Amino acid sequence: MPRVSQDHLEARRRQILDGSRSCFARFGYEGATVRRLEEATGLSRGAIFHHFKDKESLFLALAEDDAGRMADVVAEQGLVQVMRDLLDERSGTTPGADWLGTRLEVSRRLRTDTDFRQRWAQRSEQLTQATRARLQWQRDSGNLRDDVDVDVLTAYLELVLEGLVSHLAMGLPADDLGPVLDVVEESVRRHRGR
Repeated sequence: MPRVSQDHLEARRRQILDGSRSCFARFGYEGATVRRLEEATGLSRGAIFHHFKDKESLFLALAEDDAGRMADVVAEQGLVQVMRDLLDERSGTTPGADWLGTRLEVSRRLRTDTDFRQRWAQRSEQLTQATRARLQWQRDSGNLRDDVDVDVLTAYLELVLEGLVSHLAMGLPADDLGPVLDVVEESVRRHRGR
């Protein structure tokens, strides 16, 4: 039997994650049936579950992948940029991010599923660490206010992110939230000469 290359396995895994992301975003966790996952990925259940133990493992891998992608944005541009990307995604100006659907489903499952909450807690620290590191770098560069601890600012920005996700989940208007994020961003900056 021919051996499958690591590159092929990784490409197949990426295909599954990308296809399932749209399926979970459109139908939610419960509505993303195996048949729908097969349709969204273009693969059989055997191919999908060769790479992932079960649907929950697939969803956790997807959420972890998105958290990693968000952490990359945080490392380069900060957590407020992730929030801007979520707004742009909702308005259709940044269709490549695709984070909102996954983030909404993660938030829902955290609230309703104790087992998921425990499994997710083991994986979700990546975004917090990236935010904390970015804020510390900003502080060391003299750009971050120095009267509030970095851990407090990290928690503050994470709360704002969760509030934004809740706002979007409720379908509330979001067209005017850019200036709100400007205020959030400004609130953590160091103001010289005051």
